[in-house]
Amino acid sequence: MRIPLSAPDVLEEEIQAIAEVLRTPHLSLGSKLTDFEHALAKYLGTEHAVAVSSGTAGLHLCMRSLGIGPGDEVIVPSFTFVAVANAACYESAVPVFVDVEPHTLNIDPGRIEAAITRRTKAIVVVHTFGCPAELSVILDLARQHHLLVIEDACEATGAEYEGHKAGAFGDAGVFAFYPNKQITTGEGGAVVTRDPKLAARMRSLRNQGRAETDDWFQHSELGYNYRLSEMNCALGITQLRRIDSILRRREQIARIYHRKLNLLGHIKLPPLELSRRKISWFVYVVRLAEHFSQAQRDWVVSEMQRRGIDCGRYFAPIHLQPAYRSCIGTRAQLPVTERESARCLALPFFNRLEEAQIDEVCASLSELLEKAPRIEASALRPASG
Repeated sequence: MRIPLSAPDVLEEEIQAIAEVLRTPHLSLGSKLTDFEHALAKYLGTEHAVAVSSGTAGLHLCMRSLGIGPGDEVIVPSFTFVAVANAACYESAVPVFVDVEPHTLNIDPGRIEAAITRRTKAIVVVHTFGCPAELSVILDLARQHHLLVIEDACEATGAEYEGHKAGAFGDAGVFAFYPNKQITTGEGGAVVTRDPKLAARMRSLRNQGRAETDDWFQHSELGYNYRLSEMNCALGITQLRRIDSILRRREQIARIYHRKLNLLGHIKLPPLELSRRKISWFVYVVRLAEHFSQAQRDWVVSEMQRRGIDCGRYFAPIHLQPAYRSCIGTRAQLPVTERESARCLALPFFNRLEEAQIDEVCASLSELLEKAPRIEASALRPASG
């Protein structure tokens, strides 16, 4: 693609930081891991950070370490990445899907209580697209019903709720540093918590179940290889040093898009600002007008890609995925999720996106939105064979 959907922003000094690690004998479980964890915890305002191999690994460790197991129910949104539900299923827990509210596409706090049963163990709060969810209401509900709260902040590094960093409010918060995220470690993620025992358990589990006092061939419990290498951590340290400038640049790009698309018909733009919340821009997702079908949205995506402009269908609802159609958690009615997901369109969005490229994206989108309603149904169907 001439204009990709996302692209990592890695500077020469960050390449050098990785090269320096490669000149040492310590490529795993060394000082860079400790330094990255300390820097991340300090930035997020929490006591402990546990670096892991991915955000998915972090979500899984939360389920395991917090004692979520067979038959337990975990309330999750369906409008998000599939790892949220997968992590519950890894421990034979049941994801119970709750609808989102239409403005931010975050889980709807007003619908959570109706989904709580005697088997409910936790709520996973996803800060969708880097926009913080309504945490105060959800945390109050959790306290009333004695539920755990896991924050999925994988898309929200640097986002804030009432002046504090998202991910630091619940029993645990999970972050991801895949190349399309605000900062990257290549592959990688982290879990943050204020509970020292929980952090110690996660460090054991990520390292094949070795306790801090175990030698290399002693394993105190069943664990996993969810370690993050020294090279990944070196990149994370240097990226984190400039996160404030990265977030400012991403907000600037979002505002440029907003200015250029604001007068364009047929689409709804994401909110630029929210009361008591600071958005950390992960993606820029517009929604096509209600008279557009999912097939027309998909046609727009295909035509944009044919022009060399990549776009994304963020998100396909989890409860409609083949892997989840037979799941007990799919019984819920999720009209907002299904309606809004069918019209969502993620535009190219990354730190080094230039205004000329944004102009091309907006011009192509405008042209295709005018054509899409007139496209014959036969043209929208994929070719057979």
